[in-house]
Amino acid sequence: MQLRQSERKRAKIKMALQGSAGSGKTYSSLLLAQGLTNKDLTKVAIIDTENGSADLYAHLGNYNVLTLEPPFTPEKYIKAIDVCLRAEMEVVIIDSISHCWDELLDFHSKLAGNSFTNWAKVTPRLNAFINKILQAEAHVIATMRTKQDYVLQQKDGKYIPEKVGLKSVMRDGTDYEFTLVFDIDIKHFVSASKDRTGLFMGKPEFTINTATGRKILDWCNSGTNLQEARANIKSCNNLEGLRELYTHYSNWKEHLEYDFKVQKDTILSKQTLLNPQNFSQNGSTNHSA
Repeated sequence: MQLRQSERKRAKIKMALQGSAGSGKTYSSLLLAQGLTNKDLTKVAIIDTENGSADLYAHLGNYNVLTLEPPFTPEKYIKAIDVCLRAEMEVVIIDSISHCWDELLDFHSKLAGNSFTNWAKVTPRLNAFINKILQAEAHVIATMRTKQDYVLQQKDGKYIPEKVGLKSVMRDGTDYEFTLVFDIDIKHFVSASKDRTGLFMGKPEFTINTATGRKILDWCNSGTNLQEARANIKSCNNLEGLRELYTHYSNWKEHLEYDFKVQKDTILSKQTLLNPQNFSQNGSTNHSA
């Protein structure tokens, strides 16, 4: 048993896109996948449960499609993910996981006996599917349908249903399993409802493009690359090279600001020592130079 310092290693993004029909979840997923693979869609697979919607965007590139047929059981999804991983896909898009929840709700409703205790026959199956997503050695983008959610409000002694926003068609709390969750509205504008990357939370609404995926990829790779970045900064011996590194590592400025400052001071000090014009005849520094 041994303590160690915390360290975020290279990650595989596990993210969800939730929105109503027509919000552009499939298309947005493919744009994200372009960024995550440096525009090599041959490394992308879509597990399609949406009646062939994955093929509508073939003009984007030669991505791979695996079509699932009903019933949409968790076990079938797991097998589909395994097929993608064996094919060494770098990004797996599951479009959508809401069908799995629909299938499990239907299965639960047909079980005889106590409704509450019957969840013990459902929950482990769904957990196995979610764990498969989280443990997959690939970037995973899962889409979820949303529907209007209601609560009962009491008015004049009567309970009246009132709209309170959109709710994903999935088990409550599933969105908390993902590193990043994007909410897409019908006009294709996106906001982050959950964001462990710190890249999008609290930022204005935006539309997804390939650069969004690239930004996420840089974050995923920053775990071990952060140490590499610090080593590159420390070995740099001129200001021009340091400026190039500053631009290259722009996404990690908050982590590397101190490293850049220390190395800049080191380079300037060496230049002062090596430039004889900076010294007077008695050996003191000539500040007028």
